Amino acid sequence: MATARKRQISLTDTKYYHCISRCVRRAFLCGEDKFTGKSYEHRRDWVEEKLLMLGSVFCIDICAYAVMSNHTHIVLYVDDKKAKRLPDKAIVIRWHKLFKGNWISQKFIEDEPLSESEQLIFDELVDKYRERLADISWFMRVLNEDIARRANKEDNCTGRFWEGRFKSQALLDEAALAACLAYVDLNPIRANIAATPETSDYTSIKKRIDHAKLGKQPKSLQRFAGNPRKHMPKGLPFELKSYIELVELTGQCIRADKRGYIFESQPILTRLNIEPENWIKLTTQFSRVFHGAVGRERTITAYCETLQKRRWTNLTNCERLLA
Repeated sequence: MATARKRQISLTDTKYYHCISRCVRRAFLCGEDKFTGKSYEHRRDWVEEKLLMLGSVFCIDICAYAVMSNHTHIVLYVDDKKAKRLPDKAIVIRWHKLFKGNWISQKFIEDEPLSESEQLIFDELVDKYRERLADISWFMRVLNEDIARRANKEDNCTGRFWEGRFKSQALLDEAALAACLAYVDLNPIRANIAATPETSDYTSIKKRIDHAKLGKQPKSLQRFAGNPRKHMPKGLPFELKSYIELVELTGQCIRADKRGYIFESQPILTRLNIEPENWIKLTTQFSRVFHGAVGRERTITAYCETLQKRRWTNLTNCERLLA
């Protein structure tokens, strides 16, 4: 039986989550169907465009993504504090970018006065919008429903396009986060549809590299803020340059015609205390090795206590690979 979403999300333990959505039909989400010869490559544009748009509307940052032929990988950061501090008008404006709202929210946006009873209804409504804008389930719902409708229309069919629900994994510490980011960014290389990170279209790593060439970071993705320190700004707790170098080196290691090796001087691996052999396994088999929350024993224990879970199936693999 699937675990209820509320039993998988604990923002007190982590705000980082890895989400996976898979197609249910043989027809591709993207790419070329070898049976019919029809290309669905243009759908990658649909997914990437919609995903980045939602990142600008929701109070949820996109840390990494990869749009594959029949599934998507996304790493998200839930900025619930931002959702709480935004004024009511900003919340409604954001929501109206996705949905029409109702006559009360429309009346509010047009600066028309609300009666006392209307104000009470509006207060409940804006609280609901505020909660949804920091909700991973709503983020994935809006993304997947839009793509499914467009794909069904193009395929001239009806019915389910995605598997029942998207899968989500809590990333409980820096080691789990770094491994998952690299795993997602290297998906096209492992699938042999790209030779290098900078040529892997429809991925976050390509977007980051393109901007890095100009000395910038993409505004549509959560920025790399550098190594953890006092008064740490919001952002991924790694150096961008070190991360790109690590992904590039890891991509070379996992090629079938080469024996994997990672230099011990790699700064992220050294700081996170992950063995090179374990890093290769983490970045090639993350979804197969881990089927739930990922982190070291201390963080998993705290996470289970928060959600009142008795045990966690990943603990053995986490201890072996992230120790």
